Formats: sequence, structure tokens, C-alpha cells
Amino acid sequence: MKRQVPGLAETARDARPEIPDGVFLVRVDGAQFRWHAHKPFYTLRLSVLEPRTLAGQSIVGRLYCTHKAMWKLGWFLRDFLYDPELLAHEQVDEKALPGLRGVVKISHTVINGISLINLDGFAPASQWEELSTAPATSASRSNTVEVIRSIVEQITIKSLRGRHWPAHGSKLEILVLLARR
Repeated sequence: MKRQVPGLAETARDARPEIPDGVFLVRVDGAQFRWHAHKPFYTLRLSVLEPRTLAGQSIVGRLYCTHKAMWKLGWFLRDFLYDPELLAHEQVDEKALPGLRGVVKISHTVINGISLINLDGFAPASQWEELSTAPATSASRSNTVEVIRSIVEQITIKSLRGRHWPAHGSKLEILVLLARR
């Protein structure tokens, strides 16, 4: 038996628009470690603070904890001003993560028909004003080259500050991935 239920179609649609690719000032609302035999990860639930037009929207993404991806987890923790003492002892306290603020760059990808959010980069919340007024990075090919040069400079600066990179060429891998975008 079929029944007509007025308004049902609207409940099937997502009431909130999808968050576009870009740079956002966010607050960590939750983090949970998920064990996977090959790729353990943290699921992060972030709440957008800026830009104001998207304030309150949620971003859910993963940060993997494999040896090869550990640099990204460290980047997130440092730039979101995670407790340096816990970081020095190689500890992540899920209860200490909610409330941390910072800047995140996201992009979307589709794998097997499922839209996923990539957490592409991080910066301290203090850099929001500078980053929010920067021109869009996907406008032109020449602009992409400038972005890659800037990233190479940032990677060099961060590695000189004692940040550890895996010895198997991850800097090059990052640059190749960014050049393809």
C-alpha cells in the first residue's frame, strides 16, 4: 500500500549546504580514536567558527596514525596548541582535544561514490586573519605554482624548526599531491 505523505521529500534532503573546499577557522568539538589493523585513525568533529556564513556547520574528517602519516597528526596537534607536555610524552588525550581552535584547509574527494573530506592543512588560530584574506588557490595554474613554492618554503621552515619528517621522501609526496589538485 502506498501513502502520500506531504513534506517527506524535504526531510530526505540535507537541510544544510555542503561545506565548500577552503580554509576555515574551527573549534574541535570531539575526537575519537578508531582502531583498524592497517590504518588506525582519529575521527575529528570540527565546528566552523569563521567565515560567519558557515558558522556552526560541522566538518568530520580523519587523521591517520600510521608511521607514514604521523607527521600530519603532529602538525594538527602543534598548530591547534595541544598540550606540549603531553605531546612530548607522545600522548594524545581525547578529553584534552575539545575546545582547541585553529585553521584547517579542507577539500572533498569521492571514493566509491562516497564523498569524503580531506584535512589538507592546518595553521594556528592566530593566523586566521592572514589566511582568510588570501586569494583562492585554485584560480589559475600560475597561482598553483606560487602556492607550491610557498608550501616548499613552509616545509623547509618547519623542518628547520625541528619538526620531524619520515626519511622516505614525504615532502616530495606532498608536493606531487598538491600539484595534481
